[in-house]
This record gives sequence, structure tokens and C-alpha cells, in this order.
Amino acid sequence: MTGRGTAGGGKARQQSTLPPPPAPAVGTARNSMAAAFLPPKQVLPLQALRSLVHPGLGGLGSTCSRCPLGAKRYLLTDNIVKLKDFQHKKVAVACNLPGTKETYLRNLEEKLTQNKLILKEELRTLLHLCECWDDVELAKNVIYRYHAENRNITLGEYKFGPLFMRLCYELDLEESAVELIKDQHLRGFFSDSTSFNILMDMLFIKGKYKSALEVLIEMKNQDVKFNKDTYILAFAVCYKLNSPESFTICTTLREEALIKGEILCRRASCFAVALALNQNQLAKAISIFSQIMKPESIICTNLNLMIHIQSNMLKSLIDTLKDATEGNLSRFVKKPVFSEEVLVKVREKVKDVPALLATFDELYGKLHINGQVTTYTLDALLCHTPSDRKSHTVLLNKRTVSRRTFQPLSQSLWAE
Repeated sequence: MTGRGTAGGGKARQQSTLPPPPAPAVGTARNSMAAAFLPPKQVLPLQALRSLVHPGLGGLGSTCSRCPLGAKRYLLTDNIVKLKDFQHKKVAVACNLPGTKETYLRNLEEKLTQNKLILKEELRTLLHLCECWDDVELAKNVIYRYHAENRNITLGEYKFGPLFMRLCYELDLEESAVELIKDQHLRGFFSDSTSFNILMDMLFIKGKYKSALEVLIEMKNQDVKFNKDTYILAFAVCYKLNSPESFTICTTLREEALIKGEILCRRASCFAVALALNQNQLAKAISIFSQIMKPESIICTNLNLMIHIQSNMLKSLIDTLKDATEGNLSRFVKKPVFSEEVLVKVREKVKDVPALLATFDELYGKLHINGQVTTYTLDALLCHTPSDRKSHTVLLNKRTVSRRTFQPLSQSLWAE
């Protein structure tokens, strides 16, 4: 096989030492964008759908380049993307391959030319061998052939969608991933939420929020069930686009989820609150915030301040800060932490009331002394991905009964 590149384009997920990518300008939206999420009677006028404004700089700081975390932004945790596991598997497949990679790829090309059947293990091995764009192009052709041969017997079969998305994630080939996931000839190949979520996360990293929204619409059109991570990604993308249209999409998705009885996680709700505040939809922001379970997180603490600022509740603002500094909290209880950016907005709000300004300056000093101020902007706090948490109940939930004999396992076999 001549001309095939060998340089690996693989990149592990960037750590927090790299500068964030510049936030690109958002182009004109498709007329059908918001309509895809609205009931027929609620479709917006065409004029309203023809424009997506740039993410506002004056709202909650929704531009990636303002983030003091100094990291590429991503929303999915590593235990969902599983990029490291994928890369380890690639090494294992390459080491155990009979013959050379070039021979294996040449044989697959010959099978395509001769119209021979593509086996599941052949495709799985191929996706683990890809190291460059040329390899992925061959993989795409094999995927089309494999899906054409197996589209009617995919129920319960191995899901190749997440595997292909992890490959594109590693090689920075998000455009190829978008092309395939939207191709009607591959309808059903990406039948799981994980494939769409990984792709949206990939696009979010690159600041391609409009493309991420199109993938979300495609997911809805293909009737792929949304999960917790889908809503986080969807609301985050809408928050980044920061337009009347994206606010409509976010609100509609949220209402649909609540009607279905789905419970939205706190992270998703926080993005919805931030977007509502940026769009000056104060009543909606208050409504969403009031439904957040356990609003004690650092993000909720600062969103609460932003709600008070926009509501002109000046005395309540000062009382909130006073409670944070003077509350009789045990040293074992985590104290509220405030963003410097948000505190600047508070000071700007009370600057014309001398008594409140003097009290604020005093409280501001105490907050700094107590270590209750962070330099992270609210945008950075919203988009920062928490580290994976391993449940302490895992050991308690280990199997104690054999799957084969249904008899109790001895203590030594519990790690089966």
C-alpha cells in the first residue's frame, strides 16, 4: 500500500498547562436549528432564526480565552471518553498482530476491491491500527461496507460508534466524525449516546459550538436517547453560543426532559441558569436555580450572587457575603468560595451606596484573608470538568454469588 502515512497523529487529552484555544466567531445559523427542538406551534419566525450572535463578553464571561485555568476545555470525564484505555488497546492490538500492519491493511483493501465479507473482528482490529488520516480513510470505507452488510442484524451487536469517535478524538479528526455521524447511509451505526457525546465534547474543545449544536440536532433526529452527559453538553453548547436561538433550544430541551420525568444534573442546570442570565432572562434564571438540588457548590454560590446582582438585591448581596465570612461553620465544613470576577461585579453594583460599599470592602478583605476568593472566572468554573470519582460502594457491591453455579462465592473468589 503506497503513500500511506505512518506518523501517529495521536494526542492524549491536554493537561492544564496549555493555553486555551481562541473562541471562534459564530456564523449564521441554519433556519431549522431552533425549529428542530420546538413543537410545531412554537417555531420561531425565520428572521429570528437567521442570526446567531457572538458569545457576549459582558455577561458571565463566556469566551474560552478568558479562562484562567489555562487548559483546553472539555466537559466529559476520562471514564466516559476512555481515551487512555483506547490507546492502551491500540498498543496491545499492534503487538499481537500476525504479520505487519501494512500487510493487514493491504489485505483489507483487497477484500473491499473483491467485494468480500468484512468480519467484525477485522473492523475492530483496523480501528485500533489507524495512526493517520490515510488509515482513517480506509477505515471509513470498511465501515460503509460493514454497515451495509450488517445493518439488519445490529441488535445486541458490538457498538463500533464509540470506538470510531475515540479514534477521531485521538487524531483530531472531528470533521470526519461529523461527516460520518450525519451520513444517512450509516443510519443506525451510531445508535448510542456515547458516540454523539464524545463528538460534541470534541467539538466543544475546538470551540466549534455551532457544529456541536448540529450534532445534537442530528442525535435528536435519529431518536438516540439523551443521557445525563448529553444534557450537560447540550446546555453548555447553548451557553457558549449565547443567543436568543440557543436560549430557546436550551429551554425547550429542559422542558421536554422534565415532562418525561428525567432528572437533570446540577451541572446541566447551572449552564441553563448562566445562559438565562446572559440573555437577561432573570425570571427564568431564578426559576431554574430554585429547582437545583443541593445548590452549595462553588458554581451555584456564584450564580446566586449573579442573580442577586441582576435583581438589584443589594442588601441581600451584602448579607450573603457577611454570612459567608461570619457564619459559625465548623472547620470541617467547606466555606463558600467566590470568583474574583463576580466580586468585582458586586462592588460595581454597590459603589453608589457609600454604606454598602464600605461594608463590602471590609467583607472583601476578610474573604481574601480566609482564602474564600478564587481567580477563576465563572465561565472557567462552569466549564471545568471535575475529576472522576470512584464510588466507595464498589467493594460493597462485589458479587457474592457465582454466575455459573448460583452458589455463594468463597472470600478468595470475590475478585472474580
